[in-house]
Order: sequence, then C-alpha cells, then structure tokens
Amino acid sequence: MSARTPTAAAHPRRASAQRPPATRRRRRRRTAVRRRRVALGALLVLAAGAAFVLLQPFADKAVRELALPLRHDDVIRQQAADKNLDPALIAAVIYAESRFRNGQTSSAGALGLMQVTPATARDIARRSGGTTFVIGDLADPQVNISYGAYHLRYLLDHYGGNEAFAIAAYNAGEGNVDRWIAAARAEGRALTPDAIPFPETRHYVDRVLAARQQYRDTYPGELGLD
Repeated sequence: MSARTPTAAAHPRRASAQRPPATRRRRRRRTAVRRRRVALGALLVLAAGAAFVLLQPFADKAVRELALPLRHDDVIRQQAADKNLDPALIAAVIYAESRFRNGQTSSAGALGLMQVTPATARDIARRSGGTTFVIGDLADPQVNISYGAYHLRYLLDHYGGNEAFAIAAYNAGEGNVDRWIAAARAEGRALTPDAIPFPETRHYVDRVLAARQQYRDTYPGELGLD
C-alpha cells in the first residue's frame, strides 16, 4: 500500500501555522482594535457614572428652581426678621404674585416681585418715613420686598393675625375683605376662606398657603427656618 500524503485538512494546526504573516498581522490588529474599543466603552461608562454622581445635586437644584423658585433669600430673611413675619410666607406671596420674576407689571399697575401698587407704595412711604421714595424704586428687589412685607405685616395686624384674611386683602384689597367680614357678621356667621366671594381670591389664598408649606419644606436653610 502506498503512503498517503498528509493534507491541510488532516492537519489543521499545521495549516494554521503556515498562514501568511500578513494574515496573522491583520488578525492581531483586529483583536487589538476590539480590545481598545471595549476598554474605551468601559471608560466612557465610568466617566458617565462619575459625571452623574457629581452633577446630580446641580440637576436636582435646577429642577427645584424651575418648580419652586427662590431668589433674594437674604432680603426675605432680613425683612421677615425686621417685620416679625414668616419668611416662607413672604416667599409664597412673591411666588404667587410674580414667580420671582422681577420687572413684572400687572394690568392694575402693580409693580415688581411683590406686585405693590403705586398707591399702596406711596401710603407705605408716608407711614414709614420714606421721604425720598419714588415709584421707580419698586424695581429694586430690596425696596419691593421691603414694601410688600410692610404691607403684609400691616394686613396681619389689621385682621388680628388671621393669615387667610391678610392674604385675601393682599390680593383683593382691604376694603373688599372688610365688607365681606361685615356682611358675614350681619348674617350671624363668621367669614371662612372657602366663603370668600371672589373665586380668584379664594384660589389665591389656597395657593399662597400651599406654597408657604412647600417653601418651608424645600428651603428651610435658605429661609433661616432650620
């Protein structure tokens, strides 16, 4: 019987060893590229995770600022202390009036962060000794918050500390609230917030009281409540 000549199929290892050097180099390059891609992907995942951890507090703050903004907290704290007011209540009124956007003017001519009317501002300037006050000063957040807080303190005193009445008067005017209270008394009943005749004012009172609690919960440090 004649001897059989070995073939590549019969000896795969030998055939592999006999591949051209260029083919082996291409395989090594492809393997190296795959490894680099895997390593780069792992690094990107790690970098993304680190960035998420580092930036998460800033993202949370940005979302919080959009949903419940707070600015000029130093002025709010100072005015709250000066006028014996809850700083969260001042913040809530600003939120309801302007959402902390300065430069707002209402259809009734109310100006600034706390939407103080020129007539109210002139009366406050007269009572508080603000002899150099001009209406343009209401564009200054410090002046606007100071005058708005002064008016809020006056209303709270006028209504014996009843926050719902004071907030209603901030929105609808002292004269309207006085008439509502007098009419309720004439009928032998007490005026309650849900019996306020103006729907807009009822909703305003609810919105301010709800926002006050949100500011207490969300910004205790910034408002000096902790």
